[in-house]
Parts: sequence; C-alpha cells; structure tokens
Amino acid sequence: MSQSPFARFQPIAAIATTPKAAQLLQTLSQSTGATLWVPGSLASIENAQIYTSSLKDQIASIWHEYRAFVFCLATGAVVRAIASLVEDKSRDPAVIVIDRDSRFVISLCSGHQGGADELARLIAHQLDATPVLTGASASLNLPGIDILGLPFGWRQGSGDWTKVSAAISRRETVQVIQEVGSTLWQAHLPQGHSFYFGFPDDRESISPKARVWISATKRQFSPDADIPKVQWHPRVLWVGIGCERGTSRQLIEVAIAQVCQHYHLATEAIAGIATIDLKADEPGILEYCRDRNLPLKTFPADSLRQVSTPNPSSIVEREVGTPSVAEAAAILGGLGEVGSRRTEDKGTRRRGNGETGRQLTTNYSKIQNPLIVPKQIVKLEGEPGAVTVAIALSELEYTGRTGQLLLVGTGPGNLEQMTPAAKTAVTGADAVIGYSLYLELIQPLLRPGQIVESLPITQEKQRAQRAIELAQWGLTVAVVSSGDCGIYGMAGLVMEELQALGWNGKIPKVEVFPGITAVVAAAARVGAPLMHDFCTISLSDLLTPWDVIEKRLEAAAAGDFVTALYNPRSQTRTQQIITARGIFLKHRNPNTPVALVRSVYRSDEQISLTTLDKMLEFPIDMLTTVIIGNRSTRRHADWMITPRGYSVS
Repeated sequence: MSQSPFARFQPIAAIATTPKAAQLLQTLSQSTGATLWVPGSLASIENAQIYTSSLKDQIASIWHEYRAFVFCLATGAVVRAIASLVEDKSRDPAVIVIDRDSRFVISLCSGHQGGADELARLIAHQLDATPVLTGASASLNLPGIDILGLPFGWRQGSGDWTKVSAAISRRETVQVIQEVGSTLWQAHLPQGHSFYFGFPDDRESISPKARVWISATKRQFSPDADIPKVQWHPRVLWVGIGCERGTSRQLIEVAIAQVCQHYHLATEAIAGIATIDLKADEPGILEYCRDRNLPLKTFPADSLRQVSTPNPSSIVEREVGTPSVAEAAAILGGLGEVGSRRTEDKGTRRRGNGETGRQLTTNYSKIQNPLIVPKQIVKLEGEPGAVTVAIALSELEYTGRTGQLLLVGTGPGNLEQMTPAAKTAVTGADAVIGYSLYLELIQPLLRPGQIVESLPITQEKQRAQRAIELAQWGLTVAVVSSGDCGIYGMAGLVMEELQALGWNGKIPKVEVFPGITAVVAAAARVGAPLMHDFCTISLSDLLTPWDVIEKRLEAAAAGDFVTALYNPRSQTRTQQIITARGIFLKHRNPNTPVALVRSVYRSDEQISLTTLDKMLEFPIDMLTTVIIGNRSTRRHADWMITPRGYSVS
C-alpha cells in the first residue's frame, strides 16, 4: 500500500465543540488519520480525546505537538484562540477551518511552508467542498517560492523569503539563477509568469525586483542589499570520506564543514556520504549520517580502483587495495544518482516558458569532471587521526524520498463521478501524467507547482515509463486513466513495466484507485442492463489479434452474456462492429435491446436505445459504449432491464 497523502501533515489535530461538528470531523479523522479533540460535554463521541479546560487553553497546551490543526468552528473564534500562539510562518502548524455545513475548507494560517493550502485542497476533495485559498501565489497559479523545491528534496537557504514572495505576488520581474538541480519545474509554470531565467545580455534591459539562486554555493546576503534574494540548495554534493579507524564524529563534521566553507559550498546541498566498504561500520561516519539524516554509500576496493582520480596514493593502495578512497567514492556516489535515469538536456538554460523536454537533469548537462573538490586532509589540534574529504557534483539531485505511483481511475469524465480518494490522490501528487483529454477533464483538481505531462493516445507505454522514471527519482506520480485504470487502462501496463525492470513490489510504492468504468456508467444511464452475468470486449485489434476477438465474441454471444463493446468503431476501423453484430444475430433475437451511450456523463453525452438489428443505423465511434442485452433483457419506456431472476408478483 502507498502512503496516505495526509501522511506528510501528521500529526493532525481535529477540534470540534458541537455534536454536528464532532460528527463531521469524526468521519474526516478516519480518512486523514487526525486525532479528534472534543470538550467534556461531548465525552460520548467515540474515538475522541477529551479536554476539560477552555478551548483556548487546550489549543495552547497542544500547539507544538501537532503539525496541522483542523477546526470545525467559526473563523473568528479560531483566530482569537490561536492569535497569541502564532509566531512565524516557517514554524507555525497549518491551520484549517471547515464551516459547519462542510461547504468550504479555509486555509487560515501557514499556507505555504506549513502546507495549509495543500491540506485544504485535500480535505475539500474528501468532503466535496470548495477550498478557500487567499495567498497571492494561489491566485497567480504559482507554487509558493518558499515551497518550490520541496518535491525535489531541495534545502532552503538564507534570504528574505517574505520580500521575494511579495515581489512575486506583485508580478514584478524576479530573476532566477539556477546552477544545479532539475529544471523540470520551469517547464510547468503558467503563461505570463514574471520569472526571468539567467543573466541578461547587453541588448536586454532587465531590472529584476528580486532574485532566486538555486545553487550548491553558499552565499551571504547583506541586509541592505539592492534587491531581496533567497537561495535553494538542491542536494547534488556527494562527499567522499577517508579516515583512520576510530575517527570521531566531531572530527568528521568539522572536516566536512571546513572544506565546504573553503570552497563556498553549502552543507545543505550535501546529498550523501560515500566511502570504501571497509568503513561501513565506522561509528563516527554512521553517527554523522544519522544526525544529518544522510544516506551512506559504500563501495568495494575493486570498484573504487576503476575510477580515474587526480590524486592517487600508493600508500592508500597498499593499505586498502585502491589508490583512492575519498575522490573515487565521491565520484561513484554522484554517478549512482544518475545511473540509467540520465537523460539528455534539451537546452535548460533559457529565458521564459518554452519547451525544455521532459528531462530531469541539472543545468550541467554534461559533467565531464564531477569532482569539484579534490581530496583535502583535515586534522584538528588535540584530536587524534585525520579525515580526507573530496566532493563530487551529481548530475541529478538526491530527493531523499521514496517514490510512489498512484494509478488513478477518473471515472466517466464528470468530476462528480470520481471518488474522493481518487481526487485526493491527483491533488496530492507531485506529478500527473495522462492523455491530454483526460487531463483536461480533471483540470480543477490540479494545483500550482505540479508537473503535468500529457502524451498522445498511442504512447501509453511511454507514459508508463515516464511515470516510473519520476517515481524512481522520488516523486509521487499520479497516472490517470478514464473509467477504471485497471480495465483497459494504465494500471496493468505500469505494473508490467515495473516487472520488466525487476521491481521488488515495494519501491516505488504503488496504489491503485478504482474508478467508475464506462460499462457501469453507461448502464446507469439506461437502467439496469447488467443485473445478470455480463462481459466486456474491446473491438480494437491494435493490441489483440482480430481472430482472438472473434472467438471471444462467439463465446459471449453463445453463452448468453450481456455484452458491452468498447472501442467499437474508429475512422479507419469500420468493419469490426458490423462483424460483431452479425455474430450476435446468430445467437440472439433481432429485437434484443441495445444501448448506445456516447461520452457518458460528459457535456456532449448522447444516449440511444435501439435493437440488435437496427443498431448500425445510429452513430457509433470510439467514445461509444455498446451494451447488447441477453435473451431476457427487455425495454420498458426509456429504460433497459435485465431480470436477475427474482419472482415479481
């Protein structure tokens, strides 16, 4: 099972003070994992925590224990209750307010960094309510600059985030200088955004009002700088370590910090630590990685010996079997992040919102020499031992996240027919991939900052491969199909591709979200034609040989199954529906009821009830679902009914 989209907000507190509010939040808590708090007067509410003090005192006592608060209470009452607790938007929990009729979900506090905007959207989909977002970036359809890099594992550096955000909200020109990290986000900005990428040349008169650096370099910004600046640090630095046995964590930390400072590199940009496998159990290295939440990669001497480095050592080679530990390990650590996922840069150093291709790569499109810091030996006075440090630059940042694939059925096309879980999955995903028509139908569910990629109707395999690529990188990817994704949809293809890659069944995580499929939706529009045994058959011979399809048609007709035909006719494939009708006429009465339902639940829906012998007199195309009744199916008024077999008096 994949992780709930609400997991990133845990722990969540839900606060109710009336029976109606408690009932609403009790149900919501089951889907979000929130802890429900109610006053003593509502002690009979099941699975709720009881507080006996005033509401204001209760919130104050648990304010620092939760990452998000969901109130079903008057907005004014919530404001008064939390006013003295709010400190800084970078530390405050998300605060959400739901009205008592569950029509609106308001992002009240900490919309960006606390995630209140996203949480409001997710809860709104659970309640079929309207999210209310008042932040400027939401109205501009832009991701908040202070959360821009979170999906990619970037670390926030110093700067005046409030003033840069204000410049963006005023639609002023904001210069973006991106030296490292994926530029994928740039291709998914809305038209008319005010970002300017790179440096202007002599012919351009650009006067930015703010600047965003995306770099592995540590910059010091003066408080009285000409324009406000901020910096993001993609995690692209792999630190190779060599040390004597028993070297302390303190010495390792000081050595890395000193080397980074000397070369003006940000420690926030460190992706991980790499060393020889002999050091896999070195306490100082393990403690440093644990405290910094960094991955540790170790390599055997045979692998390290294959790497060409600028400063090999014969002494080191005699000791451990390779002439280089720190430099070779740093290089291998960085290359491991790219591996088979390395893709060609399509010209990412650009200005504006033009095509960049579907790359993941950094601006350093061809890193000829990833070693940017040769080995440095650091010793401390009074501290035994020495540490050798080298740093390499990875072409692809380390996200530090476990990727997820959410295989989503969007139903027949009307958002009202889409499950709340499926809506939540789409809204919560970092990336959404699908056929352009399906993406247009779910447009209201998409949010600023999402990577949204459409591929043509014939490129299903490419869609699956792209989704897997992004998930392997660490993103949460929603792959959307109309109807049910597991019935002629993308679920099977994605899982086949995963299997071909040797997937272990766990990483990336996979969850399938069912949807109302075409046959079920079409049946609902004409009555109850599927009350007895039925089957579905696609007439498209693009992936299935026609002789196999004919055998299935013969079996369904002879077996008296109610039969739904998918993909009945295209512009170039016109004979199949004629042949199918001929097969059924051999086994069914010509007056057998037939339903033709086109674009079910969409704005251009068309429904025709006819008979088997006359069905070809009506328009039929790829958007039509054909339902052929069995021997018992009957028509009554404008309805189609297949008896289940119950006696009717």
